[in-house]
Amino acid sequence: MSYHRFDAVIVGAGGAGLMAAIQMAGKANIAVVSKLYPPRSHTGAAQGGISAALGNTEEDHWQWHMFDTVKGGDYLVDQDAADVLSREAIDAVLELEHMGLPFNRTPEGRIDQRRFGGHTRNFGEGPVRRACYAADRTGHMIIQTLYQQGIKHNVNFLDEHHLLDVLFTDDGRCCGVVTLEMKTGEIHTIHAKAIMIATGGFGRVYKITSNALAGTGDGIAIPFRRGVPLMDMEFYQFHPTGLYKLGILLSEAARGEGGILRNGDGEAFASRYAPTLGDLAPRDMVSRFIHQEVREGRGIDGKDYVHLDLSHLSPELIDEKLPDVTGFARTYLGVEPKTDPVPIQPTAHYAMGGLPTDVEGRVIRDAKNTVIPGFYSAGEAACVSVHGANRLGTNSLVDLVVFGRRAGKHMLSFIESAELPPLPSDPELVARAQVNDLLTRPNGERAATLRQAMQEVMMDKVSVVRDATSLNEAKAVIDGVRRAYHHVAIDDHGKTFNTDLTEALELGCMIDCAEAIIEGALLRQESRGAHYREDFQARDDVNWLAHSLVYRTSGGLELGKKPVTITIFEPKERKY
Repeated sequence: MSYHRFDAVIVGAGGAGLMAAIQMAGKANIAVVSKLYPPRSHTGAAQGGISAALGNTEEDHWQWHMFDTVKGGDYLVDQDAADVLSREAIDAVLELEHMGLPFNRTPEGRIDQRRFGGHTRNFGEGPVRRACYAADRTGHMIIQTLYQQGIKHNVNFLDEHHLLDVLFTDDGRCCGVVTLEMKTGEIHTIHAKAIMIATGGFGRVYKITSNALAGTGDGIAIPFRRGVPLMDMEFYQFHPTGLYKLGILLSEAARGEGGILRNGDGEAFASRYAPTLGDLAPRDMVSRFIHQEVREGRGIDGKDYVHLDLSHLSPELIDEKLPDVTGFARTYLGVEPKTDPVPIQPTAHYAMGGLPTDVEGRVIRDAKNTVIPGFYSAGEAACVSVHGANRLGTNSLVDLVVFGRRAGKHMLSFIESAELPPLPSDPELVARAQVNDLLTRPNGERAATLRQAMQEVMMDKVSVVRDATSLNEAKAVIDGVRRAYHHVAIDDHGKTFNTDLTEALELGCMIDCAEAIIEGALLRQESRGAHYREDFQARDDVNWLAHSLVYRTSGGLELGKKPVTITIFEPKERKY
């Protein structure tokens, strides 16, 4: 057994994981475990900005940001968490600036800010400039800045270690992880007082997604198998503007700078649905606007996409503020955005659900907020919940830094007083059996075939619009994929960088995520935020102003509810 011992281990080297690591660096013996080289983490793909009510270009207040977050999440947001997010966003962004992040600047030298969907002034009167940005590669700058800080502070990085298991003691304390070192094929047990999951989302369960290939939900699926619940999994955000058929993201910054969505008639249709914010309405709403236009025959040439029009913007503005977005359109579709409209369609983008946590990043096991000692999560893998039923653009990056920082600080105080919990008697048992099974099975089902079947049915039946019929059809397909997965076989039986093996392991995690999404969507008989059911089109606060919890048990999946924390903003109909 390859054994390591640390005070704390962070799984995931994106924005949340690195922010947490920086809080503990030099003060405790910590390690950051990642299946990628850290700068390849998906935080680096975020484009448009990070929200904070700095008020650098026009009046703004953290209370306005909190309101927009709660309303944008269709009132499923826990308001104590939204309070923390919007208050601490300001200091977190300034901390990033002091670390050296190269933000765009106003003529006075302050951090520049621009408009983004759902962010308003004075509690909904109109759009406000709240998104702090570095051109359209803000996430790239954040991940580079934080990784440099990690190197500066001598953080231990265990790169290209694939998570296989999360370990718990008999009395429920988290005590370590088991990983597969991809370079050697060796299994490692990493023993620690505290573990943090910061592995991001699981967009790869869908056929058309903005997520990187690594977004397979490993970090949440593995604790789920160990009895840890997942919360609000039915809420999966589809970003309105993914490149047609490819899903590669065209940032909301394009609309924040004045881009317009047009249907097959050339009409700027968004203002017909959302008169106040138009193209900058929240993402779930704009995605449904596009879905409705296509369904009613107003897609481009009758097809299933619409156009994003930037041709009226000055070439200088496009080059200065949208270089990556426009480069993607040229590279992947052969379209010149300065003169021609860009074909776009909604793309699977962000998980509002995940491991339930409190505002300190501690994972909880039930509706009573019972903490699992030594177990933390932050970022897209976690559900605090600051995003509720629909995340506002730019709130993901501020979620990473605010709650990554809070989790790191709490972990530091926890490990100072906690004893090192014992490991299970054979900590590698489950992981070793899983890996050996795949490596020694001579023939069977192909992982790629099963993955394609899962992705296609999730895209067709469990996306922007759903109903009981489509959800049950998807459930039947995923059940079949699950049964077939028990017989999956791989071609590569070697040990060195066996991506055949890791992709088969990832598929198992994606199946877990897909099942949880479908069960949560069937349970929630209402429409709220990103979860829109045509058979239950109204929001139902009487029965469903609650978070969903799904547990994996020996008898299958069990479902429950958890109350939403409401402090100052009473639920109202969401209009823009």
